[in-house]
Amino acid sequence: MSPPARVLVVANRTADSDELRAELRERSGRGAIEVTLLAPAAWEVTDPHGGAESARRRLRAARAALDAEGIPVRCVVGNANPVIAVEETWDPDRFDEVIVSTLPTHLSRWLRHDLPRQAERITGRPVRHVIARERSPALRA
Repeated sequence: MSPPARVLVVANRTADSDELRAELRERSGRGAIEVTLLAPAAWEVTDPHGGAESARRRLRAARAALDAEGIPVRCVVGNANPVIAVEETWDPDRFDEVIVSTLPTHLSRWLRHDLPRQAERITGRPVRHVIARERSPALRA
């Protein structure tokens, strides 16, 4: 049996989304995976901690949902700039695949900066792009 594929997932506002969870469920159906979920700590008006606390809250919700599905996940809060966060986290000896999860085009700052293509350039790996909706705080566990 081959070792699990190590998947780096970059997500913040969509970290606990149904769409990302479905993508990871589908991917795990093709073979075992270990997920590192990287949430860049983007500044938010409602978070006096520079976005880190909001990122941690989303990561906790995402971890609980993925654990319930039997998908091992490690969570990391990264630099507020998602390109820098990927550069600082990427290690070809630690990761095999990359998924970037963003809000829809009309809402996503990450897409305006072409994060999926930037992540491909940084990692040298194809990047799977998932477009997802942000879960309402009331729906979070």
